[in-house]
Amino acid sequence: MSLYATDSMNVLNPIQECCFVAHGVVSTSVLHQDSYRTICSKISTHSRWMSVWEIMVHPFRRKDKDREPMVNDVDEDINALLDSNSENGIHTKERPPEPTTDEERLHAISDMVVQTCMDIRRGENVLIVCDPTTAEIGQSLHIATQKRSDRVLLIVMPKSRHHGEEPPTPVAALMRQQQVVIAATKYSLTHTKAVRQALKDGARVATMPGMTFELYTEGGMTADFQEVKRRISNIANFLRRRRIINVKSETGTDITFEVNWREWKLDDNGICNRPRMLTNLPAGKVFILPKEGTMNGTIVIDGSWDSTLIEEPVEFIVEDGTVIDVKGGGLAATIRQSYGEVAKKLKTKDRESVWTVAEFGFGMNPSARLVGNVLEDEKRMGSCYFSIGDNSRLGGSSHAGIHVSGVLAEPTVWLDDTCLTEAGQFMASES
Repeated sequence: MSLYATDSMNVLNPIQECCFVAHGVVSTSVLHQDSYRTICSKISTHSRWMSVWEIMVHPFRRKDKDREPMVNDVDEDINALLDSNSENGIHTKERPPEPTTDEERLHAISDMVVQTCMDIRRGENVLIVCDPTTAEIGQSLHIATQKRSDRVLLIVMPKSRHHGEEPPTPVAALMRQQQVVIAATKYSLTHTKAVRQALKDGARVATMPGMTFELYTEGGMTADFQEVKRRISNIANFLRRRRIINVKSETGTDITFEVNWREWKLDDNGICNRPRMLTNLPAGKVFILPKEGTMNGTIVIDGSWDSTLIEEPVEFIVEDGTVIDVKGGGLAATIRQSYGEVAKKLKTKDRESVWTVAEFGFGMNPSARLVGNVLEDEKRMGSCYFSIGDNSRLGGSSHAGIHVSGVLAEPTVWLDDTCLTEAGQFMASES
């Protein structure tokens, strides 16, 4: 692997515009001069991780101060014409046609992500992270973002090995320099130190783990996220002062645990427009950290696990908030193996923490389907999910470096003495 650079730093201002070319995709970001040199050095050091990179530096483009102001008479003529059309019932703005081709659908969703979900503004620093499996989506997001800001950087990183694995150091460093980070990758970056640090430094972040073209252009991603936000806001009163949760299912789930009702997370609604906000896309779930040490019983995952539709249900036996056994054929064996490999990398005293039941949540996206990808499955109305592994982002004590979710397709969920879902039917009032 190699790194090519043209350095004209001696003729540039302290703020430089840094253009990266990755797999033929040109993108831009504004970095401070010292940050530029630091990151170039790190990328060079870690070039074994990267594909071929070419770095070029150009002067930061500024507004033309000498541009003549628009003539007021022209403004008045335009406003008069618009007023006249309005009075005569003439509408000058027509609804754009519905996208019909795959490419049109791809770009329509990217425009929605940039404009509605992230509300990217002119001049904001934006980082789009993808990997070889999601490069098409990354490029589409890059095109959409350029319509709003010319300070956008697209980076293609190597595919991770599992959810929660830290991105390469250069990528993590870049994330800290941005106001907006969009991560469409095979494996989730949500529960990583890199994302936590970017949020701490003021970025707003959207993650899209396991995203495919079909998931991106259909189902949950086509939802009206303003409506999803309204639904989630309205469920808040239902959750107040309820602290005991019991989940049952016909496939054998019977699990009880406590929560602190003030800790329900209600911001996974697809609208991520302020600093330090984090959302998953497609969005539309309400979730919480189970109170550590309180969960006991059996969880039977019968919908999906990660990106696999369940053929044979997987049974997790839980004692005091920790999984002590996993049963259920080949998938159960795979789960035991993958978690065991992560545990080996931890200190002996921390190895059990990989089996922490880290998160509980339920879906609130009416467009989401059960498709065999937990990214969308956990958002489906009437479903619920449990996550195993790292719970540090929610304030827990497990820093396991792995976080995987499993979905129950038709659960019955009780909060104290009130039913939330019954056999997969959403029962709680949203008014």
